[in-house]
Amino acid sequence: MTTGSQPAHLIIEQFGTVRRITINNPRKKNALNLQAYEDLAEQLNAADRDDRVAVVVLMGVGNFYSSGNDISAILNSNQSMEERLNSSNGKLYEMVKAFYSFSKLLIGVVNGPAIGIAATTVILCDVLYMVDTAYFYTPFSALGLCSEGCSSYTFPKLMGRSKASEMLLLNYRMSAQEALQFNVVAELYKQEEFESKLWPRILKYGELPVGSIKATKQLIKRFELDELERANKNEVETLATRWTTDEALHAVMNFMTRKSKM
Repeated sequence: MTTGSQPAHLIIEQFGTVRRITINNPRKKNALNLQAYEDLAEQLNAADRDDRVAVVVLMGVGNFYSSGNDISAILNSNQSMEERLNSSNGKLYEMVKAFYSFSKLLIGVVNGPAIGIAATTVILCDVLYMVDTAYFYTPFSALGLCSEGCSSYTFPKLMGRSKASEMLLLNYRMSAQEALQFNVVAELYKQEEFESKLWPRILKYGELPVGSIKATKQLIKRFELDELERANKNEVETLATRWTTDEALHAVMNFMTRKSKM
């Protein structure tokens, strides 16, 4: 059941105690602009406070999870670079924090490619399911930027230093099969199996005692919340610096030029 008024690029639905948040910007392969950052943070925080919600599920419309940052929206802004950075840095920090501070069960359904900030944030979910044709791609160095979404902490912890460096430094594209091999995701499924197999399972998770989930999750994360907070702050500060460099601006413009010719 769809709930109330909907944010511009999100669909919010409630199924018993399960709330589904679907990224809905198909024209841009579910890219996230600054308003989507703000809306996503607000929706996660609201669900965490809502006693009617035990589980939140994140996914994308169609066959893409999300293509990451809507870079064209940043470049085409009428604001000065300083104004853009101040606005985007605050919203980026709050959105990422909403992921790792979420106290209930947070499930990511990677129903297609997850790129950049979409990849790094969905990996902050408690449990990940992934379509067998999807992939993770974090082209930060290709854009002249740096890691974000706490990936400087989570990627080495999950994958080991070498594979994490390959992704964060060398723009390596991780297939769904590798994501399973490196314990990034819990299980792979076929696109057509979502409604028949995966979704009924997720609805059953909503019947689990939410207090028990929260207690165990708190125990699991008690050693890493400070690390995630530190990573988030450091990445946002470094990203702000990178955006002001000629190296990054040239790399981003080259990336956009190549993309427009595809």
